[in-house]
Amino acid sequence: MAKKSRRILWIYWGVLSVAMAAYLTVGLLDKNAADSPLFATARAMLLPGQTTHGHYQIELKCESCHGASFGGPEAIQEACVKCHGAELKDADDKHPASKFDDPRNAGRLEKIDAKMCITCHVEHKPGITQAMAVTKPVDVCFHCHAGEEEMPPDHKDLAFDGCTAAGCHNYHDNRALYEDFLLKHNNEAKVLQKALLPQRELGAMVKEMASYPAARYPLKPLSTAEQDAPAGKHGSAALQTDWLGTAHAQAGVNCSGCHVSSAGDNAGKWTERPSGTETCKGCHVEETKGFHAGKHGMRLAQDLSPMTPGMARQPMKADAAHKQLGCTSCHGAHRFDSATAAVESCMNCHNDKHTLAYKQSPHYALWQKEIAGQAPPGSGVSCASCHMPRVRMRTEDGVRMVVQHNQNDTLRPNEKMIRATCMSCHGLGFAIDALAEPGLIADNFKGMPSRHVPSIDMAVAKDAEKQRQRASRNP
Repeated sequence: MAKKSRRILWIYWGVLSVAMAAYLTVGLLDKNAADSPLFATARAMLLPGQTTHGHYQIELKCESCHGASFGGPEAIQEACVKCHGAELKDADDKHPASKFDDPRNAGRLEKIDAKMCITCHVEHKPGITQAMAVTKPVDVCFHCHAGEEEMPPDHKDLAFDGCTAAGCHNYHDNRALYEDFLLKHNNEAKVLQKALLPQRELGAMVKEMASYPAARYPLKPLSTAEQDAPAGKHGSAALQTDWLGTAHAQAGVNCSGCHVSSAGDNAGKWTERPSGTETCKGCHVEETKGFHAGKHGMRLAQDLSPMTPGMARQPMKADAAHKQLGCTSCHGAHRFDSATAAVESCMNCHNDKHTLAYKQSPHYALWQKEIAGQAPPGSGVSCASCHMPRVRMRTEDGVRMVVQHNQNDTLRPNEKMIRATCMSCHGLGFAIDALAEPGLIADNFKGMPSRHVPSIDMAVAKDAEKQRQRASRNP
């Protein structure tokens, strides 16, 4: 009897083992497993370690980084460049892989293989992962740039692990820290005399767009009588009022602009509920690209279900946990109220200290005055002013003002925010000091920086020494 019982147990164990192996195999090989309620757990069980804050939303879509056949480092490198290559190009990357093809840098490659992104950015290594997914020690810069020929005299007393501190050097993007840039903006006031953020106006924008269907939607304000929705589809009076007050109606974008598809199987047909980002992309190509590149839309870029606040690692409002993020989750379906999207939409989800401190900040006071019409457009500072700034961007239609919808673009490193936003209102030195102070950031800049970053001072001293040496050679 005992032998029979053991045999049955072994049979059960064997069947369960085969079933578990089959479950894990399907979870690994099925391309739709990442978004499957049944097989997503299998992929989660196979993760070798926690992913970084930048990639955790797509961590179960293994193919995003590893390739369909789980390729090696080359496949991962290709995936890195596919997502981040354009950003590095725009930043004029200071350490591109091509730099290390130069034979003069062959010695540096013996210390660190700087041709591969995963040399410094290794996923699934939470124990050694620092900010911006860096897995190299904080003194990594020192190993290549030590020595008198690399280290200027004014750096000799600085800590070897402080190269990437705020206000100093960034490995890929130094646009806010070039010496000539620092010198150009030396001695600027804390608050500029003309402190205004750039503005964007839809009518002016579409005039710059060669692809805009002006013949179908002439650039003129529309009235209720001119709406082209089919009979019975005009909606309530409140809905019509919302639409008439939008920049869309003021610029001539009629109901059919969103509700009638111009391509695909539904071309020319009325759609009751347009397909979110796909519909908006028809006119807002660059905005959609930015949205898909940031945390709000990166899951959609990988053909996954939309992001929800409940998935976030940052503190979020409990009642927003299951809200799916898309264009209309922030802008609304007919009002497209950019003022609401710029503040309230953010605060309806985010629950971190920085966000909660916003309404007690000087920036919010300025925003309230602008919204009330007591101050000119661009004088207020909303959440979007800093995290989704208006920037001039080269597009297929030429250079035009675009709202950068990648809300992560100016966060890491935060000096990227200096050119895009801070310097519209503040002097460079003040901006560097403010962004270097974590406590001030947490309080949403309620107060003044308590310490000074000497970046500009060092650039000025170095320039003065150059001038002195030049004068001594040419008395």
